[in-house]
Amino acid sequence: MIAPIAFAALLLLALLFFTGMGLLYLLFTGLIHFIPLALSAVILLYVWIVMMIFHFFNTKQRKRSFSIIAGVVIIGAAVWPIMHMYEESISTVNAEVEVRYYEPFTIGQESKLAVLDEAATLELTDELPKIDGATALYPLYAAFVQAVYPRKEYNPYDSEVMVNTTPVAYENLFSGKVDMIFAAAPSDAQMKVAEKQGLELNLTPVGREAFVFFVNQKNPVDHLELKQIQDIYAGKITNWKEVGGKNESIRAFQRPADSGSQTGLERLMGDTPIMEAPKENVAEGMGGIISEVSKYRNYTNAIGYTFRYYSTEMVGNEEIKLLAIDGVEPTKETIRSDEYPIASEFYVITAGTENPNVEKFIEWITSPQGQELVEIVGYVPVKKP
Repeated sequence: MIAPIAFAALLLLALLFFTGMGLLYLLFTGLIHFIPLALSAVILLYVWIVMMIFHFFNTKQRKRSFSIIAGVVIIGAAVWPIMHMYEESISTVNAEVEVRYYEPFTIGQESKLAVLDEAATLELTDELPKIDGATALYPLYAAFVQAVYPRKEYNPYDSEVMVNTTPVAYENLFSGKVDMIFAAAPSDAQMKVAEKQGLELNLTPVGREAFVFFVNQKNPVDHLELKQIQDIYAGKITNWKEVGGKNESIRAFQRPADSGSQTGLERLMGDTPIMEAPKENVAEGMGGIISEVSKYRNYTNAIGYTFRYYSTEMVGNEEIKLLAIDGVEPTKETIRSDEYPIASEFYVITAGTENPNVEKFIEWITSPQGQELVEIVGYVPVKKP
């Protein structure tokens, strides 16, 4: 009797060791959704071995009962990973954009960068302004760089011309890592940071863009009123049937705080409080788990928002459709004519740089030639070319 007990104890220690190693692996690789299933499988395996050692399965009834219990436990533990895999299979709209296609002076057919038909009236050779900006605006300021800067490699992540998210671009501007950024207007939180650091932000309008809302291509809703959008994101409208769609609850996705599109939503909502954003748990370094704003997933009942150019030109996702707002489609023509109700300017922003070429560069950007390039890229210029 002692031998089986000792064997069971040693087996338990071995399983605890290997289970611990396995759990650490799942944590570090972000596969946290499989932890309940792994634990359940290990526990059932141990119980099965111990029962075999002590000859518990000496009747068919006991074997059948254990099999049923084990099956129920495994199925229950598999629900979370199965749901996670299903969610992961649903496409996201904020897909990774290949910024290399817009990198200045890229040679070959892969390049999507717009160019002028003539030489630029400004040529910079030294003391190049350091630039950062939002991903959606990279095709534009990369085109400015190719027109004005000297020919060389400009790594998008480590050079005078970088591309980041809007929050990171503002951080780099505030810390003095860059001289200028191309982005939407700062959020209230970003304005407070600038004021606290004693920085005076100078915003020069470069072009105009539409703030757009999109839904799954299969959603029968093609247009919404501005008030309906506000009520959806305030949590007052919760079902698509309230706005002429199917009887499905609305999944209203949001973007991280201080991103350009989230700031756009805050401006749109005004004093109306925005409902809490859907969150999801994600794995962080060293096995930690943090809660982040959920990525947009293209459920049939989902709604999200972004900017027109990023959606139509950079991502080009055919599984979504842009909604008309107050009966107006978001196009370059309706942005130019001010018919589209939520069009706004985007800017080149500085915070007290001492680089002597920054002002020259901004003057050229707002000149007829610079504004012509805004048009060629696909945005709406603030001045007619």
